[in-house]
Amino acid sequence: MSARSFLAFLAVLAVIGLLGFGLLSKGNPKIAVGEAVPDRELPALPGPGQGSIGEHRGRWVLVNLWASWCIPCREEAPALERFQRRYRDRDTTVVGINVQDNGDDALAFLRSYPTTYPQLRSVGDERSAAFGSTGVPENFLVDPQGRLALIWRAPVDDRFLRENVVPLIEGRQ
Repeated sequence: MSARSFLAFLAVLAVIGLLGFGLLSKGNPKIAVGEAVPDRELPALPGPGQGSIGEHRGRWVLVNLWASWCIPCREEAPALERFQRRYRDRDTTVVGINVQDNGDDALAFLRSYPTTYPQLRSVGDERSAAFGSTGVPENFLVDPQGRLALIWRAPVDDRFLRENVVPLIEGRQ
């Protein structure tokens, strides 16, 4: 093998190695259970005003990252609203954060799936990056002290909420 062929072979191996590393590290969460939730003020949806996860300190907060174009987000929206209505008087709330979306589509989604819980809007991918999001929908349960109690990188339904979230907020797990 010539030196030139050998260098080309090494270059190909390096590229494959970098691609592999990128794929493996893409799914690594930036946050973990027990850590403080990444928080900042975001525009309220539909507006005007601002909101944050931290303004609900002292309560359990189920943070839902969603986008209007996401089919599973549409499927989980009614379950999240039912959960909000059932547990809002028990020091629990849902906070939706619209990500990777445009404002008009997000507002159309909320007209189709009205909510009684706060909705916020992330500009660009900033909130997705802060939560280590790999896609939507993703759900994060925040305890009353502002620490993550549960990370679920998939849609939720009534059964998941009943079996995984309710025991945490009721102190049974």
